[in-house]
Amino acid sequence: MTDIVIRVEQLAKRYRIGARRVGYLTLRDAMTRFMTAAWSIREPKPPDPTEFWALDDVSFEIARGEVVGIIGGNGAGKSTLLKILSRITTPTRGRARIVGRVGSLLEVGTGFHHELTGRENTYLYGAILGMKRSEIERKFDQIVAFAEVEQFIDTAVKYYSSGMYVRLAFAVAAHLEPEILIVDEVLSVGDARFQQKCLGKIDDVARNGRTVLFVSHNMAAVQRLATSAILLEHGRLVGNGPIGPIVARYLGSDSHVRYRAERRTGRPQLLEAHLVDERGRPIAKPLNTDSFGFRISFVLPAARSGIKLGIGVLAGDGTMVFTSRTDDVAMAVPAGAGEYDVSIILPPDTLLAGDYHLALYLWDAGEMFEERERALSFSLEHGPSVLYANGGRQGLVHVRCSWALEPAASLDDRPAAGTYAGPLARLGS
Repeated sequence: MTDIVIRVEQLAKRYRIGARRVGYLTLRDAMTRFMTAAWSIREPKPPDPTEFWALDDVSFEIARGEVVGIIGGNGAGKSTLLKILSRITTPTRGRARIVGRVGSLLEVGTGFHHELTGRENTYLYGAILGMKRSEIERKFDQIVAFAEVEQFIDTAVKYYSSGMYVRLAFAVAAHLEPEILIVDEVLSVGDARFQQKCLGKIDDVARNGRTVLFVSHNMAAVQRLATSAILLEHGRLVGNGPIGPIVARYLGSDSHVRYRAERRTGRPQLLEAHLVDERGRPIAKPLNTDSFGFRISFVLPAARSGIKLGIGVLAGDGTMVFTSRTDDVAMAVPAGAGEYDVSIILPPDTLLAGDYHLALYLWDAGEMFEERERALSFSLEHGPSVLYANGGRQGLVHVRCSWALEPAASLDDRPAAGTYAGPLARLGS
């Protein structure tokens, strides 16, 4: 039991949506209320319709050295859980016991002061996280090098881009060397190269035997880093265990062949995605022997150059089958403001029958704007092909290999052991 560093017992957190704040009461106000209440008859108070339980009866244990991915849809309670574990907010009921020094990175630049420079904020944020000044001084050069902000370290952070902001914040938190590191969705900010750098740093933390909890919608990152996963739905814990089965359960929990953004953000954004046939007509369950694909709509609220669009097709268990991006076909995405549609069509007999998910990515050279790990979920049915006449096949894709069959050479005509008589050997003759 001494190896358990986090024990959560029946944790719950309630918020009151739209509740009226109670102002300051004078002594006279308090006495008036008391006297009025003494002579009034109170009826039972009906349940408050504005109550919202972000977490409800969540219990689990995490051992020292575990890397735990916390997954679930929007509003599942992931961020609320991490805020309670980071002691930023208190639970309504239940308790969480944590053994060890905690470092957390929950929001971009939390603890930063806009008017201070990057150097000053490094010391300030490090102190908030519990680092001594001598420790920050010893690691300062490593932090700045990791964040790649050497040129701007003495510039006020209010002039930083969001990418620079998160790089510096992550660098400070990651170099804290906590016994428990808590990270919430910061891997979705910054360019792809820095995201890989963050994953590598979390890998290093985990290899040193420290405990890591992180929230991410990137299932590939979760499966690469995590040894186990916690699945939340509507504030309740519905799965806790080895990473593979939990991710598969999450990805398969909501099959849908259409994606639509809930609201517009005013930034480059994915608006819609549909599963379509080769003529662009919406479909529900394509045959794996037919051409099919995806139609994706996105918006650029303002002119912006260098925009790229990418997709990833994942198997039902979250394994990435393949990726494709506009760079692959030298497609120039328009730089002008407006809404655009992109169609991607897969050739027939590419994927085997089964369950799949479509990930969508929208980014430019400096920032990842959107990363939807399961924008679509769909099933491929067996088509009328001789490939599947004798039952199902193992694997994920159908590769059209070249086969040749010829009579075997007699034993006397075969090359001696240790010699090679293939095409390369014959080049010299």
